[in-house]
Amino acid sequence: MNQPQINPNVSVDCAIFSFDGSDLEVLLIERMAGETALEDDLLALPGNLIYQDENLDQAANRVLFELTGLENIFLEQVYTFGDPARITKQKDQDWLKKIRAHPEARVITVAYTSLVKKSSLKVTPSSFARKALWIKVKEVPQLAFDHNDIFKKALDFLKVKIYSEPLGYELLPERFTLAQLQKLYEAILDDSFDKRNFRRKILRTSFIVPLDEKQQGVAHKPARLYRYDKSQFHQI
Repeated sequence: MNQPQINPNVSVDCAIFSFDGSDLEVLLIERMAGETALEDDLLALPGNLIYQDENLDQAANRVLFELTGLENIFLEQVYTFGDPARITKQKDQDWLKKIRAHPEARVITVAYTSLVKKSSLKVTPSSFARKALWIKVKEVPQLAFDHNDIFKKALDFLKVKIYSEPLGYELLPERFTLAQLQKLYEAILDDSFDKRNFRRKILRTSFIVPLDEKQQGVAHKPARLYRYDKSQFHQI
């Protein structure tokens, strides 16, 4: 079977976010060159070159699976990055020279993003990904290539979408408290809200349905539970 032909000038990168109940995290990989781990290398978003016979969406899903084992993830295209200097950092060049046939080639990358529930997923690094790590977005270090720019653009994309789409509600339990919902908003928007104002605004919407149930087995006063009605979602 013939190996797929690689396009040396176009890549895809994936910024995969998750909410753990208190913090927003992003999935990063440690790179390898063949069987060798690179000393003091930079972490990176999962990404790689596309094949000549696949479209961008197919490439993004393939690359994410090959590097992390994640599949059937709903990926959305965010932005295209084409700065001629985006792959010129010395550590990136050192890595490219060990794994790419054309390390000097200019590469334009298309960024994708998704917000997932990591507890329902199993991350299995492979290919040139030595490890796959969930890192809090507030603790993201300097990344490979222009991946800090891609990470920030994808995060801004989510911040806009949370006001117009039912973004992130699959990350909450089926029945949740308003405090849990507020933490989700605060984590994505990197902001804090007054408890009363947030609740008043949320409860004016039709997509939060109060239940005749309260928390059980908690040390504090049990809070009322709510569920999410996706069919009623509209802008807050």
